[in-house]
Amino acid sequence: MAVSIDEHVPAVLLDEASEALEALAGVLADGQTLKEALQQLAESASRVIPDAENASVTVIDADGASTLAATDDKVLAIDADQYAAGDGPCLEASRTQRPVRATVMDGRAKWPEFAAAAEGAGVRAYLSAPLVVEDDVLGSLNLYSSEERAFDPFDEALLRLFVTAASTTINGFRRYERSRRLVEDLQRALVSRAEIDQAKGVLMAAHGVDAEEAFGRLVSESQQRNTKLREVARNLLASVRRQP
Repeated sequence: MAVSIDEHVPAVLLDEASEALEALAGVLADGQTLKEALQQLAESASRVIPDAENASVTVIDADGASTLAATDDKVLAIDADQYAAGDGPCLEASRTQRPVRATVMDGRAKWPEFAAAAEGAGVRAYLSAPLVVEDDVLGSLNLYSSEERAFDPFDEALLRLFVTAASTTINGFRRYERSRRLVEDLQRALVSRAEIDQAKGVLMAAHGVDAEEAFGRLVSESQQRNTKLREVARNLLASVRRQP
């Protein structure tokens, strides 16, 4: 059953939540992976939120929904069955952008796949809150309890703290990945440009042509062989290096 909270307990739990989020900030500062950061967040949420025995993080991207962190493997099937069915409390929380509390009893009719998986894992109550940044739905943070009466408004209030941290974490990592890919693309482009310029120089020296004519020859070779221009340049440079 849900724990009773006296006037001193909320302050203690809020302190613990604050410490947990500070620890998460340390994980991010150390440059760990998104999975590692979300794993620590899930573990902190299950430790700090009174009724939460376990926690998981659902992430939604172009490939669909997946569980990126969980405190116990036995709860993975609960979310996986929701993903397979395309419906369930965690997906509804993401869709409506509102927290959703569910139990095995009230879920049998509405979400039979969820209810069956939850019952099989010994979970009687489930609370899911959406992870959203500027109307961009990132997924959900999910809590599990073996007590059907678990998760009161105070649990939900604490969950919101962790939701904010998780949303910020996922969004930050996605921005970082986009920036990293952009830098890599630019680096590849610079390397390709350098190789093309070197190949132009080889043709200019070998055939006594100007830069425009040399580039035209590379383009013509690229079109005839249906090969990217940088590959034509690399092949030419490789052939020159092989010559005595």
